[in-house]
Amino acid sequence: MTMNLLTVAEIAAQMRVSKMTVYRLVQSGEMHGIRFGRSYRVPETSVQQYLESVNSGTDFRTPTS
Repeated sequence: MTMNLLTVAEIAAQMRVSKMTVYRLVQSGEMHGIRFGRSYRVPETSVQQYLESVNSGTDFRTPTS
């Protein structure tokens, strides 16, 4: 299984937001990221889950049961 990892710059361009916005999303836990040295990589599935949670109005950080 391969995991597509995106850079903060790639996500920012895709979402049309600043890189700082993406960093804040990762650091707050709203979007899951993996730290590599001084930079982050975010699984493409995490970006999709975050966008779906925003569209549905649910809080991504709160587990549903």
